[in-house]
Amino acid sequence: MKKLVYSILAIGALFTAVSCNESLLEIPQKGVVAIEDFYKTDADAEAAMAAAYARFATRITGQDGSSIYTDYKAALNNCGDDMYAAGSNFGDNDFMAQLDEFRLDSGNQVVEHFYSNLFQVNYACNLVIDNFKDGLPEGGPTATTKRVVAEARVLRAYIYFLLTALWNTPPFIDHVIADGLPYNADKDPENPMSHEDLFRWVVSECEAAVPDLDERKSPSDKDGAVKVTKGFAWALEGKTLLFLKDYTNAKTALKKVIDSGKYALVPGERYWENFHVEGDANEEKVFELNIELNSGIGAWGGMIQRSTWMEANIWSWRSDHFVAGAAPHSKYNGGVDGWGGLGVPKWFGDAFFANDGHSPRFDATLKHIDDAVYNMEYNSDEINAMTLEQKKDSDKIGIADPQDGLYGQSFWLPFKQLLRATDVGSYGNNVRLNNGIIMRYAEVLLLYAEACIQGGDAGQGAWAINEIRTRAGLAPLASVTMDDLKNEKMFELWLEGSRWLDLLRWGDTARVQQAGQAVPKLFDKVHRAPKSGETPIWENGSEANSRFYMVLTHEAIDKGYKVGFVAGKHEFFPYPTSVMSKNPNIVQNPGW
Repeated sequence: MKKLVYSILAIGALFTAVSCNESLLEIPQKGVVAIEDFYKTDADAEAAMAAAYARFATRITGQDGSSIYTDYKAALNNCGDDMYAAGSNFGDNDFMAQLDEFRLDSGNQVVEHFYSNLFQVNYACNLVIDNFKDGLPEGGPTATTKRVVAEARVLRAYIYFLLTALWNTPPFIDHVIADGLPYNADKDPENPMSHEDLFRWVVSECEAAVPDLDERKSPSDKDGAVKVTKGFAWALEGKTLLFLKDYTNAKTALKKVIDSGKYALVPGERYWENFHVEGDANEEKVFELNIELNSGIGAWGGMIQRSTWMEANIWSWRSDHFVAGAAPHSKYNGGVDGWGGLGVPKWFGDAFFANDGHSPRFDATLKHIDDAVYNMEYNSDEINAMTLEQKKDSDKIGIADPQDGLYGQSFWLPFKQLLRATDVGSYGNNVRLNNGIIMRYAEVLLLYAEACIQGGDAGQGAWAINEIRTRAGLAPLASVTMDDLKNEKMFELWLEGSRWLDLLRWGDTARVQQAGQAVPKLFDKVHRAPKSGETPIWENGSEANSRFYMVLTHEAIDKGYKVGFVAGKHEFFPYPTSVMSKNPNIVQNPGW
């Protein structure tokens, strides 16, 4: 059982006391419940901040039952060029496929939930700041109130980093408002703020909060990885400065994290731990959302509400499209099934393997279909006893679905996110217990490398990139360019919410302009021979030495959808229909 500070506690009563009314879902922060009996003591300050962390991390019920962390990962990953929003077939997992193929509109569920959820977190942070910025009602500022307010300021700054990056000029709300409807930040008649102004505000909030924040005690300090610390404030400041192209100051801020000595890359053989319960709050984590296992509550009576349940469902492999009872991942993950909603483009898997080979990093991230079907341990002694040659022709294993095969999958299967049995503990019902990564030290190094390269210090950039490469078991580079940085970041941080925003700020949108035009289905010739008229792509170049093949489909286009990234529109998400219908002050982003 994990016992870390700021874990997701049973705080329903607290949120009843301090949360806003139902209109928050459409109009951020309009109206609050009376608070006369709260915000009195240091203990109240700690509890209010715990509520803010929990509001960020816990499940918030929506139409798809999603959690904020699932929405977080969908919004920041699905638009990238390095994944497919897959599923059982076309139309399955469509709320994510709309993002992936750029055929979303302002009613998209992920966009709506994420926007509302971010403002709910902002509201919780404002409650802390407004009620404790002057200290306690009797006694004034204390060490606790100053620290808690600083944590709330940085967490709120992170919320605004996301809102600004994804929506351009969202309403700027830095205090609890009781009435009135907010404007887009740049159209606020009293305090207009541009896109760049909002980013600069994020930087200034981090700088102002640092003196009152705790510093992580050491790389082994687990408590210091699951709350806002000086390290995370510096990291967020540096990342935001990169978005402002202020490379000199970004380098300075990120160097503070490096020089602190409080963080370290885990060894290569432990790289996989970063994404599973075994690596929670390890030395590489700068900040992550802590999920605390509580054996005293049931899966459906509490643990789902504090875990990333939908992530487990959506992004784990499907069992029902493999031979019945012979899904290759069933023993690995304890039998927890998924919906197969995450696919890997062939180009990405090929490029990653060409770069890494079977490095610990690669093997923890992707798995070739051959490796999955032939080399993973099954729950069947009979299958495990087969030789490799026997497996290559056996109809007792493989992809059995004749209609869609594995929809949205190439020859490379996503492995980084695949549940391990330990990630679900004793629950089994897709309750995922490992913490959610917001920032790890590897990203700090890569952000620092970019600041160095762009700022003319390629030597320090090479040092930082080589720290990443050495951990991956790769040879160091004598010199580095932005292309080297882009490659290493693409591989190292796959599915960690960086790629999409990087593509936008780098202007690398060529692949996403083609999104949705061709989506693969992965088939197994033992169970389904290619059909007349199909043009199979064989895994090893020809049918003679291949079992698995892909067929490219274009069902979105066939059904009349317009797909692909459109410049001048898709740089930012639309403001949700539910917001626009309730607030006439909000002006929709261009193109929507």
